[in-house]
Amino acid sequence: MQNLYIAGAGSGSGKSVVVLGFMDLLCAVHRRVGFFRPIVSQTVEEDQLTTLIRTRYNLPFPPEMLYGCTAQLASELVATGHYDELLKLILNKFKILEEACDQVLAAGTDFDGLVPSLEFDFNVALANNMGCTIVAVLKGFKRSPQETLHALQLAHESMIDRGGDLLATVVNGVNPDQLELLQRRARDVIPVTETVYLLPESTTLSQPTVGEIAKQLKATWLFGEGDSGSGSQVVTNYKVAAMEIPDFLNYVEDGCLIIAPGDRSDIILATLTADVSTAFPRVSGLLLTGGLQPAPNVMRLIEGLRRSKVVILSVPTDTFTTALRVNRIESTILADDERKIANALGLFERHVDIPDLKQRISKHSSHRVTPLMFEYELIQQAKSKRQRIVLPEGSDERVLRAAEILILRGVADLILLGDPDKIQRRAGELGLQLDPITIIDPVVSPKRDEYAAMYHHLRQHKGISAQMAYDALADVSYFATLMVYNGDADGMVSGAIHTTQHTIRPSLETIKTRPGVKLVSSVFFMCLSDRVLVYGDCAVNPNPNAEQLADIAITSATTAAAFGVEPRVAMLSYSTGTSGTGADVERVREAVQIARQRAPELKLDGPIQYDAAVDASVARSKMPDSEVAGKATVFIFPDLNTGNNTYKAVQRSAGAVAIGPVLQGLNKPVNDLSRGCTVTDIVNTVAITAVQAQQQQPPIAE
Repeated sequence: MQNLYIAGAGSGSGKSVVVLGFMDLLCAVHRRVGFFRPIVSQTVEEDQLTTLIRTRYNLPFPPEMLYGCTAQLASELVATGHYDELLKLILNKFKILEEACDQVLAAGTDFDGLVPSLEFDFNVALANNMGCTIVAVLKGFKRSPQETLHALQLAHESMIDRGGDLLATVVNGVNPDQLELLQRRARDVIPVTETVYLLPESTTLSQPTVGEIAKQLKATWLFGEGDSGSGSQVVTNYKVAAMEIPDFLNYVEDGCLIIAPGDRSDIILATLTADVSTAFPRVSGLLLTGGLQPAPNVMRLIEGLRRSKVVILSVPTDTFTTALRVNRIESTILADDERKIANALGLFERHVDIPDLKQRISKHSSHRVTPLMFEYELIQQAKSKRQRIVLPEGSDERVLRAAEILILRGVADLILLGDPDKIQRRAGELGLQLDPITIIDPVVSPKRDEYAAMYHHLRQHKGISAQMAYDALADVSYFATLMVYNGDADGMVSGAIHTTQHTIRPSLETIKTRPGVKLVSSVFFMCLSDRVLVYGDCAVNPNPNAEQLADIAITSATTAAAFGVEPRVAMLSYSTGTSGTGADVERVREAVQIARQRAPELKLDGPIQYDAAVDASVARSKMPDSEVAGKATVFIFPDLNTGNNTYKAVQRSAGAVAIGPVLQGLNKPVNDLSRGCTVTDIVNTVAITAVQAQQQQPPIAE
């Protein structure tokens, strides 16, 4: 096992982006990944990077295991000549965490001046003593190519002089126009055998959000706290409002933070009015100074504004002091800022050779698969060959937020359906960037006539007239389905605001099932703490007969294999083997025979009870000769009642992550969401749909 140490080579290196990228990668390789900070400023709970990693990756370790000591204690030990004691203290705590983990990622000091005598030399020495391979992070922000190359050479020489085991160097925040030049010239200053990654500067990551400013100033939220996405509004600049309204309005810029005394009701109302006016730029927030709050009637007026998304914060300091403090705030990544996290991960994944890096650091990979590992591999698989996925419910906030994350991660090329003006306006209110996404209004689309003619041709035998077909294509579900049918989209995801029937019916009428598949069914990917199981069918077919059960089993095995789960299929019943009788058991027994005839190469057994399917000790007593019993990965339930209740029971009682339902059997992928779905659910379902589209059959024959 080789632990990693992310060491910044100076202040403002943007180490958080690199830490996120490596942590995401390591969690896809190992089940138990630890995170360690050798020194924190005050307490580990206040350390933003630790909070980010603990929250995002749900680390099971108590906070005191994740750091060595505080900056104050470190300074005292160094000042009194006890440098070795400091190293021992940190190493002892690191070893405690290491024993509980498969691999540990350590993030070095922040160069914030709290421990000036340590910094880079200290980080290298500590990494060497901890047995960690080092990833050095250099600042590229606002540096010329010559300055960047000089810093790269100095960091490399310093690392070699101190015996550091260097895995890679990351230069963060490089001017995008300088990427190719720096990549070529880097070989002039460091050996060709060493790896250098260049990450371009990102405006979203380099600018603080309202939430970051509020946290660092310890501001009081007067309005906007808890509102969806309010804290993630990016602050592009700030304005101190000291003028009268007519002059003040001339200085309002997009994304600006307005700083004004809390008793300036005129500025407050003018800012709120400008924000909802189409004639003025969008304001990121209001920061009221002096500990003053708006008058009661002004507060009441603000509370009644339904459309305003402007955050209002309050601080006790005066305007001048507040402006100075805001100017010194550096951008960070907060644990609840999904937008910045997605941006950081997308940036890292686009500019780092992930497969090569993963191979180098995954020397002792675990065979266990956690939910995070599964989701990571799912995203990577979807990204390997980007597909066009249409989302009919383009006006839903969850869909819009998921769409931005999917674009930032580069998972798929998206198409939203709906009124473009309304969707863009809604995205603007939420502070989302949807520029690369295609937005189509089915009502006025030039494709409506073409799709209507197709639908009429396919359904005229069912009494659908040309006019009825044209009218149907105003419905987003029908329009999206015909896009998939016609090849204008590779897959569709819907159901956030529509019923399952509304989502699936158009595909059953047009796309239909694949050759050799007799019905559409579904599976759930059940992500347990150490493995992923596949449950089918828990969402579509209420009472399948024996032939349908066999079809579900074969199709589910194919789906499992497509997503990296080796299929070992258990056909479930209340009886195992030949021990029981009854109509329900006989139906499963017949289904097993049919499935074996149709897919003799498949590892499949049944009827079998759930305990015998998953527990090796039970399997030895009930089905000792089975190659499935005790190690099943795909579970086929005899009916919808059993399957639906079982997946929900496992989800709630075992804390499993249930991804699905994933529809299977269609010629082209269409997937249904729950109306209670989260943004994460939508992201995962789109990724699954993209992977299904990658493996789709040849075009549908007329």
